[in-house]
Amino acid sequence: MNIAQRTKKLKALLDIRIGPGAAVLANDVKRIHLDFARTINDGHMGARKVWRKHLPRLKYHNPAISMTVNRTRDQEGPATLTVFFAPPSRSSSTTASSAPSSSTEPSTAPSVNAPTKRIETIDMKHKHESEILSRLLELTKGIPYEASPDELAELRDVDDEKRRSERDREAQARLNEVKRQEKALLDLARGGVVAA
Repeated sequence: MNIAQRTKKLKALLDIRIGPGAAVLANDVKRIHLDFARTINDGHMGARKVWRKHLPRLKYHNPAISMTVNRTRDQEGPATLTVFFAPPSRSSSTTASSAPSSSTEPSTAPSVNAPTKRIETIDMKHKHESEILSRLLELTKGIPYEASPDELAELRDVDDEKRRSERDREAQARLNEVKRQEKALLDLARGGVVAA
């Protein structure tokens, strides 16, 4: 794999791990559902950006939370983000893990009609993505993920590589232009027609 491909893949991984939307949500969040129109007209742009940019980061940091998206053709319809909260646990232990100890336990089978403690809905229509995200984090008591020094160093390396690549691209373009002009002068000296 060449350096450009490696840099592109590393940047994609870093974009999922860190940035807006990278947050750990509270243990009582069971499911997040987005419902909005397919196109951005009539106030659906913020919802679309939350879906495309922030939802992958939320899913990365909260793999146990079910996240579903319903994109409709109804342009005038609502754009909503619904958060389903789990009922309080019956165990008295406060140190109980939200993740199951084994995926083969019969008690871990997902249930579509499982009871929820409460359901909260955020209206996303005509709202900016940052406003929607801040409301979601406030509602779910989400803790934004702070990038580690290693991740910040990787991000700086990717940015440095991008700058070097841009500088090399410009230098190569100048070199190609000089070669093209030299070829045109040689063609003209040989009595040929100058190519435009």
